[in-house]
Amino acid sequence: MDSYTSLLEKTRVPQPSLQKFAVISIFSKLRTAPVHLGPDSVPGSHAISQCLHSSSPAVVDQTVRELCRLVLDSNLDLFQALLDLQSVLEGSDPKFATLFVKSLGFLVRVGFERSSRSWTPESHEDHPFVKILSSRREVEAELVNQVLLFMAKNKGLGMVEVCEFLRPFLNFSILRIPFSDSSSILFVRRLISSMASFCCSFPNEAMPIFSLLINCLKYFPRKSLEETRNFGYVAECVIDSFIVVLRQLVGKGSQLITEAQLCGVELIENVLSLYTSSHKQSGGAEPIVELLKHMLTAQKDLALQYIPELSSVILSLSVVLIESELEHEQLSVLKFIHFLLKWKSESEMHGGPRSWAYQLKELALWIVERRRLGLPVPLSQEIFLTEMPLLLGAIAAVLVMHPSLGSAAIDAWASIGIMDPKLGVPLLLAILFYNNIFTRKDVTYKNMQLKLLGMLPSLALQSGMIPLVVQTLLPMLHKDAKPVLYATATRLLCQTWEVNDRVFGSLQGVLLPKGFTEFMSERNICISMAVSIRDVCRKNPDRGVDLILSVSACIESPDPTIQSFGFQSLSHLCEADVIDFYTAWDVIAKHVQGYHEDPVLAYSVCLLLRWGAMDADAYPEASREVMKIVWGVGCSLRMGHESQWAKAKASAFEALTQYEIPSIVNNISNFKQMVMDLLLSEINPDVLKALEGLQVKIIGYEHSIRRRYVKEKKVPASKIEKLLDVFPQVIFSSGKRSNAGELPGAALLCGFFTSNDLRNQGTARGLEGSHSGYEDMMVQIAGSLQLSRNIFVALLSLQSWKAFVRRWMRANILSIDAKVSVMVSDKTSKAANNILKIMMRVAEESIPRSAENIALAIAALCAVVPPSAHTIKSTASKFLLGWLFQYEHEHRQWSAAMSLGLISSSLHVTDHKPKFQNITGLLEVLCCSKSPLVKGACGIGLGFSCQDLLSRVEATDDSTANEENHKMQEERLLGRIVRTLSLILCPVADSSANTLESLCAHFPASTDDIDTSVISGLLYDNCDDLEDDIWGIAGLVIGLGSCVGAIFRRGAYDAVLKIKDLIISWIPHMTSLVQNFDSSGERSEILLSVGSCLALPLVVAFCQRVEMVDGNELDHLVNGYMELISELLSVNKSDNFHKSLLMASTAGAGSLLACILNEGVHVIEVERVKCLLELLRKCYSSTYPPIIHLGGMLGVVNALGADAGNLFHFHPLNSLVHSGYDQKEHSYISGPILVNPACEEHSTSLMQEIFLVAQNSDDHQLQQYAAWAVSFLRYRLWSREILNSASVTQSESAGSKPVSQGVPEDSAVMKLGLWLKSFNHSGTGSNTHMCTVATILRCLSLAPRLPTLDWGAIVRRCMRYEAQVTGLLMPHIALKEGTLREECLHFALVHAKQFDVLLTFLDELADLSRFRTLELSLQSCLLSHVGDLIKLFSGSRLEKLLDDVTNYLSSVTSDQVHDLEQKSSLQICCWKGLYQCLDEASLDSLEYIKNIERCMEVLFSLLPTPQSAAVMEVDQLNSIEWSEAVRCLAKARQGWLLDFLQVSHLDSRKRDVQFVEVLKKIQAKAKLARIGSISLTELGKLKSYLLNSESLGTWGVLLEVVATLQPAEGSVKRQWLVDAVEISCVSSYPSTVLQFLGLLSGSCCKYMPLLILDPSSVLSDLPVTLTSLLSEPSWEVIAETFTSYLLTSTERIYSWATKLSVADDSPSSQPIDKSENDMVPFLLRVMHHACVCLKDYLPLEKQLRLANMVVM
Repeated sequence: MDSYTSLLEKTRVPQPSLQKFAVISIFSKLRTAPVHLGPDSVPGSHAISQCLHSSSPAVVDQTVRELCRLVLDSNLDLFQALLDLQSVLEGSDPKFATLFVKSLGFLVRVGFERSSRSWTPESHEDHPFVKILSSRREVEAELVNQVLLFMAKNKGLGMVEVCEFLRPFLNFSILRIPFSDSSSILFVRRLISSMASFCCSFPNEAMPIFSLLINCLKYFPRKSLEETRNFGYVAECVIDSFIVVLRQLVGKGSQLITEAQLCGVELIENVLSLYTSSHKQSGGAEPIVELLKHMLTAQKDLALQYIPELSSVILSLSVVLIESELEHEQLSVLKFIHFLLKWKSESEMHGGPRSWAYQLKELALWIVERRRLGLPVPLSQEIFLTEMPLLLGAIAAVLVMHPSLGSAAIDAWASIGIMDPKLGVPLLLAILFYNNIFTRKDVTYKNMQLKLLGMLPSLALQSGMIPLVVQTLLPMLHKDAKPVLYATATRLLCQTWEVNDRVFGSLQGVLLPKGFTEFMSERNICISMAVSIRDVCRKNPDRGVDLILSVSACIESPDPTIQSFGFQSLSHLCEADVIDFYTAWDVIAKHVQGYHEDPVLAYSVCLLLRWGAMDADAYPEASREVMKIVWGVGCSLRMGHESQWAKAKASAFEALTQYEIPSIVNNISNFKQMVMDLLLSEINPDVLKALEGLQVKIIGYEHSIRRRYVKEKKVPASKIEKLLDVFPQVIFSSGKRSNAGELPGAALLCGFFTSNDLRNQGTARGLEGSHSGYEDMMVQIAGSLQLSRNIFVALLSLQSWKAFVRRWMRANILSIDAKVSVMVSDKTSKAANNILKIMMRVAEESIPRSAENIALAIAALCAVVPPSAHTIKSTASKFLLGWLFQYEHEHRQWSAAMSLGLISSSLHVTDHKPKFQNITGLLEVLCCSKSPLVKGACGIGLGFSCQDLLSRVEATDDSTANEENHKMQEERLLGRIVRTLSLILCPVADSSANTLESLCAHFPASTDDIDTSVISGLLYDNCDDLEDDIWGIAGLVIGLGSCVGAIFRRGAYDAVLKIKDLIISWIPHMTSLVQNFDSSGERSEILLSVGSCLALPLVVAFCQRVEMVDGNELDHLVNGYMELISELLSVNKSDNFHKSLLMASTAGAGSLLACILNEGVHVIEVERVKCLLELLRKCYSSTYPPIIHLGGMLGVVNALGADAGNLFHFHPLNSLVHSGYDQKEHSYISGPILVNPACEEHSTSLMQEIFLVAQNSDDHQLQQYAAWAVSFLRYRLWSREILNSASVTQSESAGSKPVSQGVPEDSAVMKLGLWLKSFNHSGTGSNTHMCTVATILRCLSLAPRLPTLDWGAIVRRCMRYEAQVTGLLMPHIALKEGTLREECLHFALVHAKQFDVLLTFLDELADLSRFRTLELSLQSCLLSHVGDLIKLFSGSRLEKLLDDVTNYLSSVTSDQVHDLEQKSSLQICCWKGLYQCLDEASLDSLEYIKNIERCMEVLFSLLPTPQSAAVMEVDQLNSIEWSEAVRCLAKARQGWLLDFLQVSHLDSRKRDVQFVEVLKKIQAKAKLARIGSISLTELGKLKSYLLNSESLGTWGVLLEVVATLQPAEGSVKRQWLVDAVEISCVSSYPSTVLQFLGLLSGSCCKYMPLLILDPSSVLSDLPVTLTSLLSEPSWEVIAETFTSYLLTSTERIYSWATKLSVADDSPSSQPIDKSENDMVPFLLRVMHHACVCLKDYLPLEKQLRLANMVVM
């Protein structure tokens, strides 16, 4: 300190020169002094401070200079110097302020230069110029100079960097205006004007400066008039300077011209934002508009081109124009717009927005309707109605002349008139203005004139507009006006009346009756008047009465068109009951002429005459005349104008439907039959629909007058039935009853003990006596019934033993009843257990022939007892398995093999282990046995086992894993069976080996399979000896054929067809039907024909049921059997093979014929049937071996429906009922032969012959076989009665109901039913159109009851009919594919409760394996009627149904058969079906609710994923699917629903399936909350999860959430908005939150109807929507909080963008996902702009932070 004391003293000498020298000395010493005395030391700093605080100007001046030199020489730190000078400036004498500012300015320039243009203060408070400005008022003038000097000196370093340095200072200067005195605005005016002037001196560096100034303008305060004037001054300075700079650039030919023009556009937009923002300013717009126009005029004067960016200026000017209230301001804006459009005229406008006029109209009508009904209108739309119509009108006005958007613009005008009737006058003026333009010859838009005039009626919404509208139309209604104008004005006046009734007086004057006379020669005017009269009568019948004379004039007109409108007018008046029909009819009846020639007139007449039905009984004569007229139109046959006549006929029948049936019947002779004839002959869908309604009314009438409690007419029994009825008494006469061994087969089936005998025996002798009697009979029959190593005979025996065992069981149960009272199930188990013990004991003790039969009897016992008899079947299986593996006893092996197969098929659903053991044992013996007979029996057993594979539902208590495990095990077993049988047959089927191997390919081998090389050689070595035991191979073939059902259930449909074709190919005379099968192995393959003849009926019956065989193929098969039998009969051979083949072919032919005819679908010529029966007769009537006799007789009884040898029936028992329908006149037959009159005589003679042989024959063997054959037919026909009498063991199924309808023969229902039964008996289908069949099915679906017909056969034939007539449809009759089949399904659903055959039909279709083969339309129909099926099916079947639906939907997603649209359609139908299930009953009472919920879970997983932005054009089907899903979910149990939709936290960045499912759950919750199914609170719980998820895929969910929030209370929406912006401060995906903010704010603000709904636009609109929303009073309460959060979020994005720009990878406390990186510039611009628009809600400090962000 002492070092500088003396020199400091000298500075106080009152001599300026000495003072300066002293200061110089001090600073010289500071330069050379050691560090402890240098400038940064305490003594040095003190010395400098003393000099700066001196009161002497000379000392201060010299000190400042020396201080700056120290800095320049780097002897003093720059920032220290700035700090020293700044501190001195704040407390110095005002006269030194300028000096200090200059020094500070100098140091700032030095610092900026030294920092290489990177000097960026950390905050605005650290900015040196801000510090200077904040210090005192005296610095302002010099500070401006220093800023300009800073710019001039540093322009060489880059003006962009210079401007970035000045930006915080300039922002601070402007933003502090509202918070300081008036001097601040003067400083800003001086500063900006100086900077603008600076640009004029340096035009090449001016653009960055202009950009800086333009960006700062948006922070300019503009709330008061004074602030607005200041803004105008500043803007004027900038614009003037801009014009000067632009002129200089153009003069130099600079490359910066384009950049300058863009900068000018930005300047205009920022200035105009003052007048289009939500914060309205004070002051007029005219000066600023003129100023901006001057700027653009200068550009045009400089020959610059119009740039596209100026289009936004036009839009902003339009808004200014709408909001201007003073005419001179409007004129100024219009001149500006005109200037821009004129400048732009050389470039044509291309493209346009999406069609919006229609949507705008819908919104307007919706708002008006809600107001009319007194319903609340959302606040945002109320604001829209008050503020937006003018803007929309201006936009539309600009677009009216556009070539492509003009029409939409006029529609928009019409909507504006609806929204704001007060705009009527401007709109009327606009209409007149443009109408004048469109009438010019040089304007080509002639069609727009009518559209403009069409707006006039909408203006009449406001009563004040009515005189103006009417005055506009009246000139066109003068008599001398052009006819077109007069007609147009009439229609417009009528439409105006529809809007406002006050116009009716004027309209009535135009529609006077005399007008039709005056304008008789002008048809257009008359038609216009007639149409207007019709419209008045329709809309307001009371007003129509006032025009009744005009209506009469129309009717009296000679012009049929005008007359038709008159009839329509009167029809509307009669409908409203303001005119009595018959009173009017008396007047107009004489004018009802000419309708026979004109279809339009006929249509109108029928519309009127329908109203005569009301008082028809009171006016019998008049009503008779009316009905005859209507009937005449309906029955008319006219050529030409087919579509118009069809419409007239449909109208006639609809009119006739209004009349009561008794009245019609009394007035129209033979009415019912004629309606029936018309229904059967008509093909037009519209006429058929009308006839359908009439026919349904007839059916309902007949049902209402039916006779109650009338027994149905009993059809007399046929001769065959009478023979069968007495058959047991004849063959088992009293002398023969004790010898059952003489006729063992018949004894088993018929039973020579009557029911009374059995009951008496059980009661008298007790249980032991009952068992003893049956045991004796069993032993006797088993010993006498010879199987002869014949597998087919063994099948007959097995089938017969079932009848015997059933009787034995019943006798034992009756014996138990007599002794003790126990449960039915216990009685059954006890009786079966006793019988089984006896059988096993006897079997062990018997000789081989008896043992074989008893083994079959054991299987029959297991088939008879209920599946729940686990112990019985388990014991029997173990016993027979022991026999199966006794290779030394062939008789035990082959009988046990067949029996085990039957037992396996009857096991309980839970008995997996016994089933697998039995099948595995059969496979093992099949492969290991050396006996062909045993192998064949194993094949039969495996075929039996397949009947139950993959067919039943697992028990409900099993786990899903166990279900899948058991199903897979069964699939593997099925594969092993098919592969084993195929490979064993390969050596025999030489030419078919490839097909058999391809069959194996459908079932891949598993690890537990037997080696294929071992299997393939099993039969090969003994191939030459196979003729000695042909039945071994036959058993294998039958076993393979029996697998088709299981194979079908597995879904291997091609494999089923291969098996069918293989079996056909192995039968001689049938190979021409099957391709790809050569005859190289003919010798060995002929051995396969025996089994094929017996297996083919089984396969065909199944294929026919599942529609896998057509009619031509069936005809060929029947012919093939006939040719084969004929050839075999013509060859005189007696070898074993010949006999076996003839027996098999005859029995098989009868079975095939029966399975075809009993199905009732395909028709066969009667003569062909008789020829086949005659061939069968030859087999047993000629001298052939007994086995051939048996085959022939079995063929006959099988053809009649006996099903001998078939243990699994494919057609229901009640298909053999009498139909009461006479088919004698037909040459074709369909349905059972036994009840067909056409074959009655022939079949009766055949049965009589067999009956006589059974009764008495010299050949005992022949007699035995004849009795056995007859017994099979008798047992088949009486089996239902036997089952009913044994109901103590098994109750009937839940769906089984006896039906006795007693429908009269002459009723419409009976006639329609009989017609359906016979309509296609020719088999061609060429005479009946498919529409007719569908219509009749619909009529019968609506019938209360049906006659007892074979409805199952009828429906199946109709199902196949569509495929037969596809090529016969008329091209002008459009019918959707599958329509008829759908009608069949609907019919079955309606009447399945009454007819079991229809229930069976539905059961088959609903089975998963069958369902997969149906066409898409039928699948959809079934799925949509799941609710109806649930009402029909029993509990376990319901569970299977729902599980099948679930499995199918799971599998269909991965198949390649259906496209996405088809899959969506299926899922929609399933949702509908499940909704029906849930809607029908209480959820708590549904036992199958868990199955439904599991199905819904699968369906939910298949719902379309929420759409991303790239694919947001959502398909309509997707929307429908979601709608149906939500409707269904809303019906579900609340607890299950909330648990299912529970969302756990997942990482959305992984974008896995789970995340997609979560998004779907959120979307579902949003939709459910919207309909009130769940509370908004549940949706609110997912707020943070949703808004912190990746934007890709969440757009659709955001839409749903915002849509759900729309009807919510304002407080709820405000809370969502605040929470969302708060989440944006921490979200890893800010773009998602901002999209939500954009959607929510846009949906709630007044601009909502005009916004574009896509992710990009929603973000772009944020500044507008947020500003508009938060300016509303109800939302201002959250404005400050929201804006504060938004700024925080913006700063976070800004920091993120900064890090990305410098590649800073350092971790952040709140990281943002990398996927958002591409959105950085866009998000930052949007958020910054939004914050700027909302800056008034921020304090100054935050405004400064916002202003200092550098956003490109």
